[in-house]
Amino acid sequence: MPGADHHAQRRLGERSERERLDPFVVATGDASPRDQRDLMERPFFSLAKAKRIAPILYESGGQRVEVFGMPEHGMATIWDADVLIWAASQIVEAENHGLRTSRFLRFTPYQLLQAVGRATGAREYRLLKGALARLQSTVIRTTIRHGEHWRRHQFSWINEWEELTTRDGRVEGMEFVLPDWFYRGVIDRSLVLTIDPLYFRLTGGIERWLYRVARKHAGHQQHGWLFEIAHLHEKSGSLARISDFALDLRRIAARQPLPGYRLDIWREGRREMMQIRPSGLSTVPVDNRVEVLVTSGANGIGTSGAGLSGFRAHEPQLSLWPETLNPTANLESNKESNSSSLTRTHARHGAGATRRGAP
Repeated sequence: MPGADHHAQRRLGERSERERLDPFVVATGDASPRDQRDLMERPFFSLAKAKRIAPILYESGGQRVEVFGMPEHGMATIWDADVLIWAASQIVEAENHGLRTSRFLRFTPYQLLQAVGRATGAREYRLLKGALARLQSTVIRTTIRHGEHWRRHQFSWINEWEELTTRDGRVEGMEFVLPDWFYRGVIDRSLVLTIDPLYFRLTGGIERWLYRVARKHAGHQQHGWLFEIAHLHEKSGSLARISDFALDLRRIAARQPLPGYRLDIWREGRREMMQIRPSGLSTVPVDNRVEVLVTSGANGIGTSGAGLSGFRAHEPQLSLWPETLNPTANLESNKESNSSSLTRTHARHGAGATRRGAP
């Protein structure tokens, strides 16, 4: 597990990073929410509200993900990931308008917090700072999208961050630097998907994770995607026992809370299956074609859980930076296929025990 020496060396090596990067000034909070496919596909975040230190170790299709939380802050949670969704949304929106973006973002907390559906207030702003602390202290090692001569990439979700305050202590602006691995996965349009704004209203960690799995795999396909519950447990990185995890999924399927998707669960002998299908209720446009429906299964080792964070801020704030336009577009391409598919089966099965509420 990465220790204090690693963090100290990383901080020393990156003290001047903002001096070397041109800032991307976020002038508005208006942008369709977008998520990065790799983060939707694999267990990168804790799904629990309690602080989590136990690492996530997951391997599938020859690609490995390792996530380590530091004792002081714990692992970054799926609620903390709202910060990354917001950043990805702003970057894609700006580049769609021909503006140059950067890993170095300048913004007001109000812009971020309002965009992810949070109220404003001093307490919520403190929670936002806690989220940023977890995102910076969480260490990720992965072989996903590695270079030709490199096998493993190690980084944190935020390299560094800072708040800008007035003399009376009011926070008027913030800035942070994203890791190159995440940024490259955003400016490559094939690795980004639009998500439903109602995602931010999902309160449960498993619900949020399950929506991202649904959006990534089922997309807008008529028959959706079929999973074995045991495989979903591995993909989630959850620390819960598989029996408790399966019970959580049955309860979620009974409530049908995912915007734009319907969940059906049934048994096949000793195996429990979940089918995720579009319900026609989503507000998400069809922007990227998703892989054809099939049963999904893979080998993996998983574990996941950490502190709940809300993302809210003070009253509306004025930016400390002039609203200057960012220069020309900065587009790069880094394509990778990261889907796994087996044979299509039981596309028309019902929900079994969770059929309550079926249309």
